[in-house]
Amino acid sequence: MSRIADTFANLKRANRRGFIPFITAGDPNLHTTRQLVVELARAGATLIELGIPFSDPMADGPVIQRASERALRHRFGISDVLQIVSGARKETDVPIILFSYFNPLLQFGIEKLAHKAKGAGVDGILVTDLVPEEANEFALILRANDLDMIFLIAPTSTDQRLQMVAERASGFIYAVSRAGITGARKEMSAEAEKLVCRMRTFSDLPIAVGFGISTPEHIKDVWRYADAAVVGSAIVSEIEEAESPAAAVKRVAVFSRQLLAS
Repeated sequence: MSRIADTFANLKRANRRGFIPFITAGDPNLHTTRQLVVELARAGATLIELGIPFSDPMADGPVIQRASERALRHRFGISDVLQIVSGARKETDVPIILFSYFNPLLQFGIEKLAHKAKGAGVDGILVTDLVPEEANEFALILRANDLDMIFLIAPTSTDQRLQMVAERASGFIYAVSRAGITGARKEMSAEAEKLVCRMRTFSDLPIAVGFGISTPEHIKDVWRYADAAVVGSAIVSEIEEAESPAAAVKRVAVFSRQLLAS
């Protein structure tokens, strides 16, 4: 059983739901990214999504786009991100997945990525723009290295697409709460609950819901019907608004605990 599967199994036995924060690697810098990973784990993260910065993040809203822009100024590569994961592994065993567009991974080399990611302590990879119809080879390489392949599903996904994801995904499934780009919203879409119910007919994997979740109330609502809530832009905003890297770590830790307070 993978570390992700084991984590969700433990949650289920305890009748609890999960919290999955997202941050962009290298924002505000790589050293702070390692600190943020550790602090998020201490604050109660079930799993951490670590975004690989990309120059053309089409699925992301302005907050995460700006985070990628800030991170890319430091001119680092995937090997540097993996070193951050390896360093964080000395302080936490919370599952970590890489969240990326396909092009940076392809440029790095897929087999090389899978081998080095496993060695660094990465647990899975989610590629935002790799559709399941074209992901078979990538999924096989990850599976050979005991890495989970995480897929996105959306309210616009057909039943055929959901079935295909069910056949190829492992770890958990990421349900996008609405069509469009990432970004905090005041209200959650009812489409997310419908999507999770549809996916349950095809797979018994845990389902996490993301895009737009930014408040404790959002999280509680998602926990009614899904296994975990993903918070991205709202956390990245805390980093962006911080006066210093050290302040960013403190702000994210406080904000994450506030999200989970109930």
